Parts: sequence; C-alpha cells; structure tokens
Amino acid sequence: MEDLLAERGEFVSRETVCVWINRFGRHLADCIRRSLPKPKDKWDLDEAFITIGGKKFWLWWAIDADGDVLNIIVQTRRNTKTAKRFFSRLVKQFVNHV
Repeated sequence: MEDLLAERGEFVSRETVCVWINRFGRHLADCIRRSLPKPKDKWDLDEAFITIGGKKFWLWWAIDADGDVLNIIVQTRRNTKTAKRFFSRLVKQFVNHV
C-alpha cells in the first residue's frame, strides 16, 4: 500500500497503513462480502488427496450450483470430525444467504 501511494505522490509510513487497516479493515471486508454474489441453494462437497512439498494432505472444497467456490480446507489427516466441522462452518457462514 505504501508503494502504491508513493507512485501517486502520496508518502505514508507503514505504521499509518497499519492504523488504517485496524480502523477500516473490518468494514472494508464486510462491504466486499456483501457485494459478492449470493450462493445458490444447491452445493457440492468434494475431497481429494494431494501432495504438497512431498507431504500428503487432504483437500476439501465446497462449490455452489454456479461453480463458485464457497470454502476450501487443507489438512494433514482425513477424519469424520474434520469433515463435519467443515460442513457445519460452511452452513453457519451461508445460512442467511440461502
């Protein structure tokens, strides 16, 4: 942010940018979330086994009927508790949108 403003002739310190983020970050994130398209009422959940840097991981993701990604999680193990927690958080996150 400091560099972007410097290109426009505005010079601010990193501390000022941190203060702005602390003050306005939550509001900006909420505005972005509100402007995103609402998820459709049908979702697909899937999982895959992947390798990252030679280590094995499980990847879970959820998409809606339009193919928009709702959430992604990568973990080192596959278990029922994790899958249930992933789905319950997903429902809690989007329950007001559906």
